[in-house]
Amino acid sequence: MQNFNYHVPTKILFGKDKVADTAKEIKAHGSRVLLTYGGGSVKRIGLYDQVVKQLKENDLFFVELPGIQPNPRVTSVRDGVKLCRENNIDFILAIGGGSVIDASKAIAAAVNYEGDAWDFPMQKARVENPLPLGTVLTLAATGSEMNGNAVITNEETQEKRGMGSPLLVPKFSVLDPTYTFSVNQYHTAAGTVDIMSHIFENYFAPGEGTFVQDTIAESILKTCIKYGPIALEEPENYEARANLLWAGSLALNGLTLTGKKTGDWATHGIEHEVSAIYDLTHGAGLAIIHPVWMQYVLNEETAPKFAQMARNVWKVEEPDDRKAAEKGINAVRAFFNSLGMPATLSEAQIPGDHFDEMGKKACIFGKIGSFRRLDAEDVVAILKRAL
Repeated sequence: MQNFNYHVPTKILFGKDKVADTAKEIKAHGSRVLLTYGGGSVKRIGLYDQVVKQLKENDLFFVELPGIQPNPRVTSVRDGVKLCRENNIDFILAIGGGSVIDASKAIAAAVNYEGDAWDFPMQKARVENPLPLGTVLTLAATGSEMNGNAVITNEETQEKRGMGSPLLVPKFSVLDPTYTFSVNQYHTAAGTVDIMSHIFENYFAPGEGTFVQDTIAESILKTCIKYGPIALEEPENYEARANLLWAGSLALNGLTLTGKKTGDWATHGIEHEVSAIYDLTHGAGLAIIHPVWMQYVLNEETAPKFAQMARNVWKVEEPDDRKAAEKGINAVRAFFNSLGMPATLSEAQIPGDHFDEMGKKACIFGKIGSFRRLDAEDVVAILKRAL
């Protein structure tokens, strides 16, 4: 029986030129801004100049934290915390993709915390009294612009861990599809896989009577299947970019999880161990592992749900659930391949040297997954199948 509360307070400003409202939105929450971004892309596309112009014209004090890397490092988080404290920052504006936003959330959480920022991903601290933040998104992928989650990497320990709190949900997010036109084919494909994987994590999870949620999830999957290839071939196709951008937000803002106790998230946990060591693009890692996970957890109990996806998303016409499930999983793999994503770890130049270590770290807090519970041995088995 469904029984849930649902509240996502992020204000979405979606469409061309919506970035013009950024300063006005900031002033509702603060006046001293930490501006975070990654490499040079935000400057090449003119977004940085637009944002800085607004901050100056509205007399908003700001300092910058550039250079936030993909798979954002805790070192960048610590640098951001230091800047916030030294400059009495009261608002964080993240311009970029999910990595910039995730790092900004961790900074927001740690500014008013006496310990180290890595305490949050290691479950040694809970988020209290974080700084408010807003985002200007440049990549359709993580959904971080509309949820309170973040994933941070510790290079010293080769760990990649998640953290989260409803208090870290952005106050507003600007989603202008034109700022995703410059995203190259590889990262467009990886972002599309990331969106679909977020859907899979909540779709393949225990829950009864969630027809609405599952139908929404299936529609988002079909959106990615339709518009992912178009965006690859026509990078400035506004319709394709807009649908992917909004799909990314809806995939991980909690909507498809309502009515369920928890998502699965085993695949993400396994991929995090891969990219923590080898710095693989997250979506590429998910493209390798998610179909392998599907095949690994497929049994008589799980087959009906996989068959549901196969029939409703991939138009598989097969009355037998097990056979339909197999065809659906094969369709997922074939689609990821069609986007140019790697199908094996070997293809991504990743050896099997650290599988035992990855298995232990993936299960550091206990078994993972909810659709089927997995221990460290299961994780190693999945990685070996992915090799």
